[in-house]
Amino acid sequence: MRLQVRDKIVDFSDCTMVMGIININDDSFSGDGTLNQNKAMGMAMAKVDEGADIIDIGAESARTNRGPISVEEEINRLTPFIKTFHSARWDKDRPKPLLSVNTWRSEVSRKILPLGVDILNDIGALSQSDNAIICSDHGTALLIMHSIGLPKEPHLGQKYENVIEEINFFFEEKINLATSVRLKEEQILLDPGIDFAKDRAENLNILKNLREFHKHERPILVPVSRKTVIGEVLGIDDPCSRDAGTVACSVSSIIRGAAILRVHNVKAASQTVKVIQELIK
Repeated sequence: MRLQVRDKIVDFSDCTMVMGIININDDSFSGDGTLNQNKAMGMAMAKVDEGADIIDIGAESARTNRGPISVEEEINRLTPFIKTFHSARWDKDRPKPLLSVNTWRSEVSRKILPLGVDILNDIGALSQSDNAIICSDHGTALLIMHSIGLPKEPHLGQKYENVIEEINFFFEEKINLATSVRLKEEQILLDPGIDFAKDRAENLNILKNLREFHKHERPILVPVSRKTVIGEVLGIDDPCSRDAGTVACSVSSIIRGAAILRVHNVKAASQTVKVIQELIK
């Protein structure tokens, strides 16, 4: 499986990559966000040292019990980080990772993609074609996440007749939408949207049947780190205490062909990937 990212080709044929999460906000559900740009960059450097292949930055928490920030505030939080990221010293001992930006507003994408973004992590379920057009214009890869409705709005009553089939239909529809506005299929990644408009049984069903999404022949990202479904299975309220459950889900996802694990604890995920890859050779 290959992904075109700006001027690079990323090959997932025999490896699972680790995406480290950096929250440039003060209301992250996992309590690891910061509005201090220097601290955020230091956290990113530390995650690269721990094995992150990709750094994913977001300026707005996806929590639905918090109001949205303005477009201007989101841009103002993201821009300094991106500029500092590209001016940082990267070398063979600390290779430059891919940079992913987590946003769904096209007004934000239009401002930040020209600064040098490898992956646009669209948690808005590609409700319109705008983000696909902007990615096409800048050679940025597009991560399409499954959800129902817009971010920051709770969708607790959503019911699926067959969650796997409905997600696959969604992916097919959104891939067609993206490619209809000139985005290459090789620039698309897919995310089944763990915990977004889904209950415990549906989330577990997705993880158990991850292989079903390979029919689209696009890399699959699994964003299960510290999620509510893990807390429900283990009876753990504190997200920061769910890393063991995250590792368990990561092992299952690697075996089922996940291309990327999006995680808070990069060290644990990176070590998990290395061991599992030795075991499944």
